[in-house]
Amino acid sequence: MSIPLLTLRQADLIVSNVAKVVSTGNSEHLSNSAYRFLYLSSGFIAHFNLHGFRAEYSNVADLKNDILRNQRNNQWNNFRPGEANYQYYMQKKDIYNRICKAISNGSEDNSFTDPIFYVNCW
Repeated sequence: MSIPLLTLRQADLIVSNVAKVVSTGNSEHLSNSAYRFLYLSSGFIAHFNLHGFRAEYSNVADLKNDILRNQRNNQWNNFRPGEANYQYYMQKKDIYNRICKAISNGSEDNSFTDPIFYVNCW
């Protein structure tokens, strides 16, 4: 059974939400979908729920540093085309890299988004 893919809109919302948290310095802005994305990424734990995660990262600089520090661990290069859930992990890689780009220089370039890893949202 394959893990369902996100729509491009859902991915965009996750990226923009994490960028907003970092740019405002306020972890209270973290959405549930961005929280679910991050805690399922390598280097993060759930902290029991969204509120615990926000509390853990009340110093947003720590969140930014952890995201950037774990980028290499979130590339899922051990998956190959044709393997189970390959598209899911390549989508996670794409979203994670977009987040890193957005929080590194304050802007996100969608030119790296590969539409093959997203479901149609219309």
